[in-house]
Amino acid sequence: MRERIIGVWRLLTVEARDPEGRIVASDFGPCPIGTVQFGPERMMAALGDGRPPAEGDRRYWVAYTGVWEFDGAVLRTRVDAAHPPDRFGTDQVRQCRWDGERLVLSPPPRMVRGVMVQLELTWEKLA
Repeated sequence: MRERIIGVWRLLTVEARDPEGRIVASDFGPCPIGTVQFGPERMMAALGDGRPPAEGDRRYWVAYTGVWEFDGAVLRTRVDAAHPPDRFGTDQVRQCRWDGERLVLSPPPRMVRGVMVQLELTWEKLA
């Protein structure tokens, strides 16, 4: 199962849902940009960016690297460099599922603009 995740992936969609299951806005905006690479030596790097924000909104940008492990259902990365820096030294844990050949990652629920949301990030393998 580990070999299936190794490679370069492009972010296709980010879907955010509130506790009632309604789709809500995410920090990634309507046209998310992102790339993640999982190397065979278990190092990874992820970059994510929302397109330019609407007037008055802040721009969302995230990046981190670290050693990863994957058991087929859970992806865990021990972060050794990050922006924002509060991720440094943490474990970033993502629930994983496959939608055909696409990888769908779900981080733990978090607050976005005062609403608890569950994100699903869908990735397409490039190489």
